[in-house]
Amino acid sequence: MPEKHQIVFYPVGNGDTSQVVLSQGRRILFDFCHRKKADSTETPEIDLKKRLKDELDAAGRDYFDVVAFTHADEDHILGSTEFFELQHAVKYQGEGRIKIKQLWVPAAMAMESASNDQQSHEFVILRQEARHRLLEGKDILIFSRPQELIDWLVPKLKERGEAANARDHLFIDAGKLVPGFSLLTDGVEFFCHSPFIKHYEKGDFIRNSAALVFNVRLQVGINTFDYLEIGDAHWEDLEDIVRITKWHKNEDRLAWDLINIPHHCSYKSLSDEKGEKETDPKPLVKELLLAGKSDSYIVSCSKPVVDVKESYDQIQPPHIQARKTYERNLKEVKGRKFLVTMEEPNATKPEPLVFDVTTGGVSWTKSALIGASAVVTSRPSRAG
Repeated sequence: MPEKHQIVFYPVGNGDTSQVVLSQGRRILFDFCHRKKADSTETPEIDLKKRLKDELDAAGRDYFDVVAFTHADEDHILGSTEFFELQHAVKYQGEGRIKIKQLWVPAAMAMESASNDQQSHEFVILRQEARHRLLEGKDILIFSRPQELIDWLVPKLKERGEAANARDHLFIDAGKLVPGFSLLTDGVEFFCHSPFIKHYEKGDFIRNSAALVFNVRLQVGINTFDYLEIGDAHWEDLEDIVRITKWHKNEDRLAWDLINIPHHCSYKSLSDEKGEKETDPKPLVKELLLAGKSDSYIVSCSKPVVDVKESYDQIQPPHIQARKTYERNLKEVKGRKFLVTMEEPNATKPEPLVFDVTTGGVSWTKSALIGASAVVTSRPSRAG
């Protein structure tokens, strides 16, 4: 069978769960949002726990190579502490839980503060897991290294009789490639766009701004293709990414064949003004949209974005004004399609959006189980 990677987006409402499945079998999961109502077959949201377990079973696995939480908002971590095996406490271990070989988190997730009545909240449990793995010195990467986290870590290392720099290899800065993957051996590399150290400079942070953002570059044969994985970044964060990336002459890391747009098609990822009929994007955000390549795709991990009168006054995302902006700019770069996770093949029973990455490019397809043989129902691949 020809070499092929896959990128998958799961229909979980206004929430995020996506997966990169490499041709050699390694699996990288971004975020996890299982809504309890999805246990019922009468709701449109997918039963994420069952779906992912079925896919892992079909691949003969009980683990993900990487689970990356872009940030700690509920719609990116919901149900995760019931699904995954966590190393820091026996109560989160046992048969049926899915193992995480390596955990990727922004530094913010290891620094979250919590009140007494929040101690059972999932973001607190994941904070404890991140801190445990960091102290143990294995199975984790932390993105960015704010002084507040270092000030917490160094005394802990001293108590263990270890040097202050003993965990430096577990911290990844923006503008760097993530170790453990390469185009040569895996057909993929992960370039970290965010978070920046500036997100922590004032002694506080905003989850969405301090979230993980990656350029995922996939190689098949001699051809490479780019996927932009963006959490819930606001327009200011995206302008920072464009500005800094250009300053470092890494413009190629802004180009995309596939982009997961931020914050469930919110206009706030484009501008501070929604606009009456369409959102006018800020200049550097516009540059990012126009960095899309020919035959590219845009994915909105959100509820359906319907063009009806009531939608134009909607406060919470998704916003129809934002969709119109994305579609217009996609047309300008001769892209293929704007897709919404909760719309395909229909809003009543949506299925995961599956993209094949082959020598011919990135193409939208469909398959029974991710990693199994795909039955192509979209247009054939074209160079991306």
